[in-house]
Amino acid sequence: MEAAGAAEAGAAVAAQAAAGAEAPPPPGIAPPAPRRLLALLRDKLCTWYILKTILLGQMLSLFICGTAVTSQYLAEHYQVNTPMFQSFINYSLLLLVYTTMLAFRTGGDSLLQILKQRWWKYILLGLADVEANYTIVKAYQYTTLTSVQLLDCFGIPVLMALSWFILRARYRLIHFIAVAVCLLGVGTMVGADILAGRQDSEGSDVVIGDVLVLLGASLYAISNVSEEYIVKNLSRVEFLGMVGLFGTIISGLQLAILEHKDIMKIQWNWKIALLFIVFALCMFGLYSFMPVVIKVTSATSVNLGILTADLYSLFFGLFLFYYKFSGLYILSFVVIMVGFILYCSTPTRTAEPTTVPQPHSAGLDNAALKLDENDTILRFLTFCASHAQFYMM
Repeated sequence: MEAAGAAEAGAAVAAQAAAGAEAPPPPGIAPPAPRRLLALLRDKLCTWYILKTILLGQMLSLFICGTAVTSQYLAEHYQVNTPMFQSFINYSLLLLVYTTMLAFRTGGDSLLQILKQRWWKYILLGLADVEANYTIVKAYQYTTLTSVQLLDCFGIPVLMALSWFILRARYRLIHFIAVAVCLLGVGTMVGADILAGRQDSEGSDVVIGDVLVLLGASLYAISNVSEEYIVKNLSRVEFLGMVGLFGTIISGLQLAILEHKDIMKIQWNWKIALLFIVFALCMFGLYSFMPVVIKVTSATSVNLGILTADLYSLFFGLFLFYYKFSGLYILSFVVIMVGFILYCSTPTRTAEPTTVPQPHSAGLDNAALKLDENDTILRFLTFCASHAQFYMM
C-alpha cells in the first residue's frame, strides 16, 4: 500500500511538473529570451507595411526586368542598339499623359506657373535623368556585365548621403547593416554569374566603362532624391510632367545627334515593333509607379528593393537566352530580400530644422489658452455683427 501511494504521489508530482512546463508563465514573470526574441521579430517584420513595401518593390523590379529583357532581345536577335530612341519614346509618353494634365490645370500649380517658378531646376533634373539612362547603357560597350552590376550599387551610398543632407533623413545602425546585407546579396549574384559563365569579355576600355557606370549611378541618385522631394512636397503629376517635358526635349536632341543613323538601319517588322512597344510600356509603368512607391517608403528603400531586378532578368534569360542556372541565384535573392526587410523594419527619422528656442511661458498650456482666447474673440465678434445687423434693420 505504501509503495502504491508513493507511486501515485510521484505520478501526481510528474503531472504537475509537466503541466507547469506547458502552462504560460504567471503574470509578472517575463517569458524566456528566445520566445521574447521571436515575438519581437514577429511584431517588427510581420506587418502590413513590410508586406506592402515588398510587393511594391518587386513590382518595380518586374518593370525593370521587362525593359532589360526586351532591350537584350532587340540587341541579340535583331542587332538593334538604340537606347536613346527607347528613352525618347518613354519621355514622349510621359509628355503626352502627364504634361497634358498639367496643361489643363489652373492656379498656382498650373504648367505656366511651374515653368515660371522652377523651369531651370527641372531642366537640370531632366538632364540628370536622361544622361543616367544613357551612361549606364553605354557602359556595357566598354566594360563587363560584372563590373556594371557591382559598380551600379555605388548609387546607394550616394543616395543615402544626398538624403542625409537634402531630405534630412537620419539613419540608424540597422539601416547600414541592411544595406551591407543587400550588397552582399549582389556580390553573391555576381559570383553566380562568374560560375555560370555569364561574365562578358572585356570591352575596348574598361576604365571608361567603369567611370560611366559610376557617373550613371550618381546621376540616378540625384534624380531619385529629387523625385522623393518633389513627390512628398509638391505632387507626383508635377514631377512626371516636367520630366516628360524636358526629358523629351533633351533626349530628342541627343537622339538626332547620336542615333539617327542607327534608327535608319532598323529593318522594321511586327516583332521589332512589338518589342519596342513592350519596352515603352514597361518603362512608362516604371516611371508612373515609382513616385507612388517612393511616397510610401523612400528613394533608398526603393533602390534596395529593385536590386532583385537583375535576378528576374536572369530567370527569364534561362528560357529566352539559355543561361546556365546556379543555386547561388536563389541564395542571392534571399539575401537581398533579408536586407531589404531589415531596412524597412525600422523607419528612418527626419531631423527637425533648427529653431530659435521659445521661452518657457510659450508652452502647450499657453498655446491652448491662446486658442481659447481666439475662439472667444471670434464668438464675440460674430455676436456683435449679428446684433448690429438686427438694429440696422
